[in-house]
Amino acid sequence: MIALTRRQFSALALAGAAHAKYLFAARNVAPASLDQTIRDGMSRHKIPCVVAMVATPDKVIYSGAFGKRDAKSGVDVKLDSLFMIASMTKAITTTAAMQLVEQGKVKLHEPVSKYLPQLAKLDVLSGFDASGQPILKPATKPVTLHHLLTHTSGFAYDTWDENMLKYNTLHGGPAVAAVAPLTPLIFEPGTRWQYGTSLDWTGKLVEAVSGQTLEQYFQKNILQPLGMKDTSFLVAPDKFDRLVAESRRQADGELKEDPRVLPPAPKYFNGGGGLYSTAPDYTLFTQMILRHGKGTNGAQILKPATVALMTKSETGDIQAGILKTARPAVSMDVDFHPGQRDGYTYGFLINKTPYQGGRAAGSLAWAGVANTFYWIDPKSELCAVIMMQFLPFVDTQAVAMLSDFEKAVYAA
Repeated sequence: MIALTRRQFSALALAGAAHAKYLFAARNVAPASLDQTIRDGMSRHKIPCVVAMVATPDKVIYSGAFGKRDAKSGVDVKLDSLFMIASMTKAITTTAAMQLVEQGKVKLHEPVSKYLPQLAKLDVLSGFDASGQPILKPATKPVTLHHLLTHTSGFAYDTWDENMLKYNTLHGGPAVAAVAPLTPLIFEPGTRWQYGTSLDWTGKLVEAVSGQTLEQYFQKNILQPLGMKDTSFLVAPDKFDRLVAESRRQADGELKEDPRVLPPAPKYFNGGGGLYSTAPDYTLFTQMILRHGKGTNGAQILKPATVALMTKSETGDIQAGILKTARPAVSMDVDFHPGQRDGYTYGFLINKTPYQGGRAAGSLAWAGVANTFYWIDPKSELCAVIMMQFLPFVDTQAVAMLSDFEKAVYAA
């Protein structure tokens, strides 16, 4: 197999339908069918824009950009349009932590309070008393990096936990943009799966151990080595024209677009979310996982043994990936694989059974709150990214678009 240089990848990403058609021919795939699937889905589901990409370990075999950057300008989105990828940041934070594990600087099963002393004494929130005050008791187990990377720490987002939402409301926080808020756990570490601020804390751990900000660490050790030149917590003014507007579903079912403004530089960098990226950039990251830790340009980001560790479930019989919303304006109920018991690896949701008409068993996936999605299918040697930009998360129309796209990828 032949790896692409950065220049070759860029040329490929921008070459258009003619080049894509050539690549698809080798896999008996017609790019026009995927184009039509996306166009039809956007029309049927009233989605403002979609950028999508499919790749093997060594080459992009499909790329497409459809719709408008924002309604006011009418500017077309392009392959290099910038999206807020939110929790797609988490897999990159996990990669950073696993690099530190490889180097012997941290261990997966030691208390993270060794590096983050504020996590030494945590309480578990078990409910509220008759007067409405929280019932708290000291946690009996320490939180480890293993717990953080698998979302079994007990830290929870209040978007998907009513008790945490009630607790935060009582205490006047945390702010929506807070990084790693020090909240009680909602269960003893290791006993359940719940999506939350675990990767916020992982980001803090990476900063504490490396002595660098998360932006600095990512750029030096992951993003620049992989050639991900458009991925950052910061949107430079000269890239603002590429930034896609975000929209929000209204009570009447229509999407209302937010004003498109240059995001201010964050005061703190969040391992749980906050990166901006493009479909080509994030595809480079997913290809690195397919290539056992090596980028398409030959850069070795992780050891093959580490990637092997990241591609197996670490949650045993604990079910992962199902969430009940407490903030319906932000997210609908989440169930990526209805009727199935998926697990969680160091960094990814993993499906133990195949998706009907889609990815194979053992595929890795996650998403961003504004409906950006990816999956990595080692068995089929495929990875795919599809980016939209509106709330709520797993909006019915966004999930339908994702499903249509995935089925078209595997039917081609």
